[in-house]
Amino acid sequence: MTELASENAALWRRYREQDLPGFGPWNQVIDGLLAHRSVRAYLPDPVPLGTVETLVAAAQSAASSSNLQLWDVVAVEDPARKARLSVLAGDQAHIREAPLFLVWVVNFARAEAMARAAGREIEAIHYLEILMTAIVDTSLAAQNATVAAESLGLGTVYIGGIRNHIDQVAAELALPRRAFGLFGMVVGHPDPARPAEVKPRLPQHVVLHREEFQPHFNLDLVAAYDDRMKEFQREVGMRDVGWTRMVLSRLRGPASLMGRENARELLAGLGIDIL
Repeated sequence: MTELASENAALWRRYREQDLPGFGPWNQVIDGLLAHRSVRAYLPDPVPLGTVETLVAAAQSAASSSNLQLWDVVAVEDPARKARLSVLAGDQAHIREAPLFLVWVVNFARAEAMARAAGREIEAIHYLEILMTAIVDTSLAAQNATVAAESLGLGTVYIGGIRNHIDQVAAELALPRRAFGLFGMVVGHPDPARPAEVKPRLPQHVVLHREEFQPHFNLDLVAAYDDRMKEFQREVGMRDVGWTRMVLSRLRGPASLMGRENARELLAGLGIDIL
């Protein structure tokens, strides 16, 4: 396949519309990024020896604000522990199926121990800014690991359900005080009998602004995207509800947060008290 053909195919899979973004510089890395998909069907085969270490090296190569390194990752391969975490995360079968489950942890305990040893106070960890910094850095690290895993032919899917019972996950993983599981990541060999597809995204002219935010959003654009999403959902055997209905359902109220509506109180119980 020529480079131009590769660009066309990758962009069409990602947007599924005729008005594709203009072609720019292109390479295999970009091709791989556009091919990202959430894999929820896995073979039980173990990942190659050393894979965890390679993914962590990639993760630690992500940007880190002020080099604070306020994250850790717990690699879970024990079937019994994966099963328990699966239940806590909404009984998601792919957590049990795949050989590797990574739990990405926001961790202030290490900095606190360093402060205690130095006889210093670190009051800033109680402020929202530092929590946001830690969450951003953890997410950047995890995304690096995702790209690395996919470049090795592995599949991944993020598991936000790890926050459904954030206190019980902390207990299951024996996390120290002032640490919590931010999200999980399933890693393994995709099952070729149950392939995942690239999910279409909103057109670039909806989300891309130049110089200033442009109020060009209109419901006609959403309606067209809804049609593409319904087509995709039918192709993969999902209910064809489109995008709008999914968004409004997910954001309808506290009941749609699946236990995470009490996150502030649960985090406070783990020592993450935000001023």
